[in-house]
Amino acid sequence: MNPSNRIKPKKLYSLLFTCLGMLFLCSMAISCKKQEAAPAPAPSAPPPSVLSSNAAGRPFRIGMGAMLTPREGFIYYRQLKEYIEKRFGQPIQLVDRGNYSEINHLLEIGDIDAAFVCSGPYVEGKDRFGLQLLAMPLVKGEPIYHSYIIVPTDSPARTFDDLRGKVFAFTDPKSNTGKLVPTYMLAKKNEIPNRFFSKIEFTYGHDNSIRAVAEKLVDGAAIDGLVWEYMALKAPHVTSRTRILLRSEPFGIPPFVVRPGIPAEQKQKLKQILFHAADDEEGRRIMKGMMIDGFVPGDDRNYDTIRAMYDWLAKQGKKP
Repeated sequence: MNPSNRIKPKKLYSLLFTCLGMLFLCSMAISCKKQEAAPAPAPSAPPPSVLSSNAAGRPFRIGMGAMLTPREGFIYYRQLKEYIEKRFGQPIQLVDRGNYSEINHLLEIGDIDAAFVCSGPYVEGKDRFGLQLLAMPLVKGEPIYHSYIIVPTDSPARTFDDLRGKVFAFTDPKSNTGKLVPTYMLAKKNEIPNRFFSKIEFTYGHDNSIRAVAEKLVDGAAIDGLVWEYMALKAPHVTSRTRILLRSEPFGIPPFVVRPGIPAEQKQKLKQILFHAADDEEGRRIMKGMMIDGFVPGDDRNYDTIRAMYDWLAKQGKKP
């Protein structure tokens, strides 16, 4: 054979790849044709859990706008949710949000049905859209709590005035103990937070504020006394690095509320479940974990001192 007529190696490889490619395309075409001819499988039925969930309807949604414990204590709120669910006769879903305003908004538009809320947002929500007080937790036999102003253990501060020009932590713009109370205290001195403190930080968690003080990330903070007391038992390595500079007067405790327009039978069921939770072993165990004694009917008069602060600040033209 004439060497010039021989197929060179590069051309030979190219020819082989071309043939292989054509064979692959033919096999794909045959496969696709078979798939087109195959009948489509019948849609499978939803699993039984989905069917039963749909049959039960929309879950009853409970918002977590305020907690009597740090985030570590969220496990007890889950257990309380399961406790209520077993007796309520309807699936219950917990809804957590980053701030108090969001929970109030969801209550106002009916996206959640009930919630644990801070005392300040309860007062505001009742006035603005008819938020309804259902129950109050009892701590050491009383439905009250305090705002604590705390500082690092070795802070030279001995009075609230000593924190002038310091970095201070608020919890949430709508928090009673973590924002309204210290703002009111300063207003009584003809001061405002932005002028009194050199810098303000919002931590969006009373436990976050306590840790910020313990780590000396801030010079002081206003926090929910219930959360500090809980952490003093559960996480003393944190609270032992803080010192309570002052305790406020007592205020109505963060309550359990329901949205306007909730069916009367649902309200009645919730009342019966909460008010009798201390009567059985499971309920007592859960509430012990939350460091509460039980729930009692809501008394709106408990929140009059908070209204008085709002009213006084409004008359002075000072925003809470």
